[in-house]
Amino acid sequence: MPKNSILDMVKKCPVCSGQDLEIYKKSTIDLERLSEEHFMITDKAYGTTWELTQCNNCSYVFANPRPSPALIDSMYTKIEDPDYEDEASGREKNFKRILSRLEKFHPEKGVLFDVGAATGILLNAARERGWHPSGVETSQWAVKIAEKKYNIMLQQGSFTSLSTLPNGITAVTMIDFIEHISNPSEAVSRAYKILKSGGTLCIVTPDLDSLAARITGRYWWHFRPAHLAYFTKKSLQYLLESSGFQIMKFKRYSWSFSAYYIFSRKSVFKFFLKNQRMASFWKMIPVKLALLDSYEVYARKDNKA
Repeated sequence: MPKNSILDMVKKCPVCSGQDLEIYKKSTIDLERLSEEHFMITDKAYGTTWELTQCNNCSYVFANPRPSPALIDSMYTKIEDPDYEDEASGREKNFKRILSRLEKFHPEKGVLFDVGAATGILLNAARERGWHPSGVETSQWAVKIAEKKYNIMLQQGSFTSLSTLPNGITAVTMIDFIEHISNPSEAVSRAYKILKSGGTLCIVTPDLDSLAARITGRYWWHFRPAHLAYFTKKSLQYLLESSGFQIMKFKRYSWSFSAYYIFSRKSVFKFFLKNQRMASFWKMIPVKLALLDSYEVYARKDNKA
């Protein structure tokens, strides 16, 4: 796989257009072995990254040279990730907390559009609470699961390249999405466009400045091939405000998973999953992880927009 056919060198920061850039981290990716499995939500290639560049103006860190949009789209289109759906109950707990916070801003509810909707777990939970669900997902497999399991009809494709999108949306959610793309400003601007006046964008994304990131260093679990970008509070604030949003709430994100899923992430814990009976037991044990290494942000489209 020739590098010059899939990689694109960037000379300006994709968030602030600054040109004061420096190398943040050398690449540890083997392009010859790269496959769609590296882009699964449940991928475990911790510490494996593209070569990363940091903008000294806004602190945004991004893949540079970055993989081409054609490469990324081809990888995500082919992804099948049954382990993601197996953890649906834990993920639903995460999403319900987000929905509760959105409903404080929008007790009237309305249309919720989920970007990178995966198998539709969030949208199904939203519908049960009175929202009207809509969304987009690149993986053909995930779109089929959303329809078959939850009767959620997702648009299949890339959010920024879809030719038609609804307008007058009450809330747009981007949960663990913007770190997967190389054009965050374009995606956030498009979210702004489709939101109604006073509508809310919710973003969840890893925090590069977090204590967990600093302690674990190059082995931080968010350093993975699927992640093309990393935000700090400064760069995330710049991204949102430059797109016209007013930030309403910054908080740390907490995860809920089964003990089984947590043990399955590292081979050192394989003893706890040595047989089906033990695995089934750990699947029933919920664990809330307050790792404090991701931001959960709520931003409003100006009522006068």
